[in-house]
Amino acid sequence: MDYFKVFPRKQLLNFYKESLRKELDMEELYVFGTGNAQAVRCYNTCFALKDGEEFFMVDAGGGNGILKILEDMKVELSQIHHIFVTHEHTDHILGIVWMVRMIATAMKKGNYEGQLRIYCHHELTDTISTLCRLTLQGKFYKMIGERIFLVPVEDGETVRILDHDVTFFDILSTKAKQFGFTFALKDGRKLTCAGDEPLSAECVPYVKGSSWLLHEAFCLYEDRDRFKPYEKHHSTVKEACELAERLDIPHLVLWHTEDKRLADRKALYTAEGKEYYRGELHVPDDGEILSL
Repeated sequence: MDYFKVFPRKQLLNFYKESLRKELDMEELYVFGTGNAQAVRCYNTCFALKDGEEFFMVDAGGGNGILKILEDMKVELSQIHHIFVTHEHTDHILGIVWMVRMIATAMKKGNYEGQLRIYCHHELTDTISTLCRLTLQGKFYKMIGERIFLVPVEDGETVRILDHDVTFFDILSTKAKQFGFTFALKDGRKLTCAGDEPLSAECVPYVKGSSWLLHEAFCLYEDRDRFKPYEKHHSTVKEACELAERLDIPHLVLWHTEDKRLADRKALYTAEGKEYYRGELHVPDDGEILSL
């Protein structure tokens, strides 16, 4: 078919321009890691939300492995100006030291424009500052307060990040103070990160109405005696999916898992999850990109 005979040339050009604009404007979830604290066959759970060419990064895992992941996924440090640290556990916070070091280095070399803002709850600002002071050279640590800022957030506070409203909330952890958040997507839908523990009843109001829920699933329900998720205050695929079904969540992402069944994890977790959840279930591997 000769499309230029059927549609005016200007109309076709406008269509392609609009399609390209929508593609470039698409919000995406970049999955950096999917494993729990003891995982060695995959990286610790951390991710970023992409809007345009900028990223809102959430946690950085437990080491400098985050640097290779960013390189493999073609995410430049210069595209990250906002990072949120959920809590103090090693598998979530230690990678932040590497992010501070590398971004401070880029700043000094003139390869990074603007500021880096690291959001966290009040008790975590001193922890991050101390980790950086004890492990980084003074010339890098001095960048904190100059162009790198630790920004404390309150339970229920809404902050404008990448032109989105991000509302932080205390997940009421029984182990270490931890915050999750809701992220307002451009089309009015909502994405919620529930942290790395089962969603508490008190936090359900934050999740209600979400189109996307990011929730931990330590293991399969059939493997609960082997991995003992409840002793660690985690859930299984079954409980996470039952929760999403009760709350009528259209899209559910499961991660922060054990890594002993990694080769078959996607198939096994999806099969079990579909028994309890009718929505779109995602069990991503490290390095996947999900369109929101």
